[in-house]
Amino acid sequence: MAIISNAVTIADAGAFSVSLGSMTHIKTLTASSSANLQFVHGSSSVILNNTYPIYLFKMINIHGANSQELNVDFSIDSGSNYSQAKTSTFFEAQHSEDDGTNTLAYDGDRDLAQSNSGVSLTTNVGNGNDESACAEMYLFNPSSTTFTKHFITRAVYYDENGAGVRDAFGAGYRNTTSAVNAVKFKMDSGNIDSGIIKLYGIKDS
Repeated sequence: MAIISNAVTIADAGAFSVSLGSMTHIKTLTASSSANLQFVHGSSSVILNNTYPIYLFKMINIHGANSQELNVDFSIDSGSNYSQAKTSTFFEAQHSEDDGTNTLAYDGDRDLAQSNSGVSLTTNVGNGNDESACAEMYLFNPSSTTFTKHFITRAVYYDENGAGVRDAFGAGYRNTTSAVNAVKFKMDSGNIDSGIIKLYGIKDS
């Protein structure tokens, strides 16, 4: 099908396509009793620079060896250390299987105030055979040398006590104007037994 104006063909079918804001898959990491999963720019085909203004990490069925939190941290020196200051906030909704618990609350125990600790994506995730966490994180303009590095997170997971579902929201910034070039995901304690994490770049955004 063509686009025609005043009897003049402007474009034929297939002459152009619109892909503004589309995601480009960069890398998939698969856990197998892994201490952590790291995305380091320039390592194993990972891109984490000014190629894209926004990066999206998708975590699928992350199953820990223990009932622990899923955390994320950031590095400015290709993963040599992840100890720079971060400030974040965290709240979540909870709904139990027996309908006895229904809450929505800010969780001050899992926010950070200029802390070198990892950022909580979840509270404790159940480690039963059918229990896991799924989450996503947006990282904005990690290569900027002008602004701090902002991130937004959301996670859904099976509560460690078998109480039901939790829906967690987080956001914050890594307080540095240096470029972030590595991101690490891990459990608060113990290995990631299984699960996959996918990294995407969002172009024209």
